[in-house]
Amino acid sequence: MTDEATRAAYDNASRNFADDWAAQPAPTDLHALVRRYFRPGPTADIGCGSGRDAGWLASQGFPTIGFDASPRLLAEASQRFPEVTFHRAELPDLAGIADGGFTNVLCETVIMHLPREAIPAAVRRLVALLVPGGVLYLSWRVTEGEDRRDEHGRLYAGFPASLVQDALGDAEVLFEEEVGSLSSGKLIHRIVARRAQG
Repeated sequence: MTDEATRAAYDNASRNFADDWAAQPAPTDLHALVRRYFRPGPTADIGCGSGRDAGWLASQGFPTIGFDASPRLLAEASQRFPEVTFHRAELPDLAGIADGGFTNVLCETVIMHLPREAIPAAVRRLVALLVPGGVLYLSWRVTEGEDRRDEHGRLYAGFPASLVQDALGDAEVLFEEEVGSLSSGKLIHRIVARRAQG
């Protein structure tokens, strides 16, 4: 259920997007949270794009697999970070990825590209990827009011944080904030949550 116009935008300008992300300041705020909350073990980067965060995770000792809906972004990621494994998968279903296989899941500014009605299922699926006690880092770009599209045609769904909070179910929220990203400069909402042990 990935928004087709958004995927097409990433496919049509994959090199430009990858170059832009590489030129942005390092997301040190994200890095600090990962170091604080992630535990050693298999790690998934869902919506990995050009592989920037997956490459960083791997360099920090997290065995990482990157997943994305855009074949051309995955090609960029494989070229830029050959030490990381990348596969095609798209939210909310993430077909082909088994439940309970990851100690950590990172999903950085991805879910706002989904139609609003698909977001709760996507969040539940992200939690399901975790082992009991595993940790999810989830963030999205905040859009006030109605859905919007940017000049590339990418969807930015407008939705309240409660839509995500409710979908987390019995996962324990360890950290939450709404802040300007040090990397992109955009307003983002981020949550770190731990899957229930039981």
